[in-house]
Amino acid sequence: MQRYGLIGEHLSHSFSAKFFNAKFCAEGIDALYELFELGSIKEINALIASHGLRGFNVTIPYKESIIPYLDELSDDAREVGAVNCVVISGDKKIGYNTDIRGIEASLHWMEISDKDRVLILGTGGASKAVQYVLRKSGTPYTIVSRASERGDITYDRLDAKTIAEHRIIINTTPLGTYPDVEQCPDIDYTAITEQHHIFDLVYNPAKTEFLRRAEERGAMTMNGMMMLQTQAIASWHLWQNDK
Repeated sequence: MQRYGLIGEHLSHSFSAKFFNAKFCAEGIDALYELFELGSIKEINALIASHGLRGFNVTIPYKESIIPYLDELSDDAREVGAVNCVVISGDKKIGYNTDIRGIEASLHWMEISDKDRVLILGTGGASKAVQYVLRKSGTPYTIVSRASERGDITYDRLDAKTIAEHRIIINTTPLGTYPDVEQCPDIDYTAITEQHHIFDLVYNPAKTEFLRRAEERGAMTMNGMMMLQTQAIASWHLWQNDK
């Protein structure tokens, strides 16, 4: 049996095991996908050895810290500086970033124009993938961070004027993820209008507090389900050597 999984810190929200196990069954592949909550990324080699993993996905908070434990990186993963999919080939662990595919699909659906500016909330691995996609398309963006050295602006300096200047707002933080569904990014929601397109990478719950508040202001909203499914299929193809 082929064994795969997802590593992260808190995984009660994840749909990945259900998604992949159903796909393996439908494709007639003898494989199992499991969730592995790690207290430290230092546990990864022992996990791989004990479970005989052929590959795994990576989520918060290990998309960046996994890199020193890998033998190779795809060009995209190296440029992004974050990994969300690992293929184990022989004794080599190869890192990829399939989040890129999911973000590209989602932003295509949102129909970003060449006049748009994007406000990115958060600076982690998912944020880096969003930045990479926007750079490739030549779309200008501003990064909002809790720490001034990691972004362009901090949350306490994010005013209504800045929000108005960015028609697209993307939440790349885990705020609002199940079970902490009452949480949301600390921004001025009264500055959001029906002209805004709001994208939350969180997919569980389907409507986060962030999206609910944006919808109250008339904005178009999208959750992270399309991104989840697109990046998952890309991971599956890598594991099945169907690149």
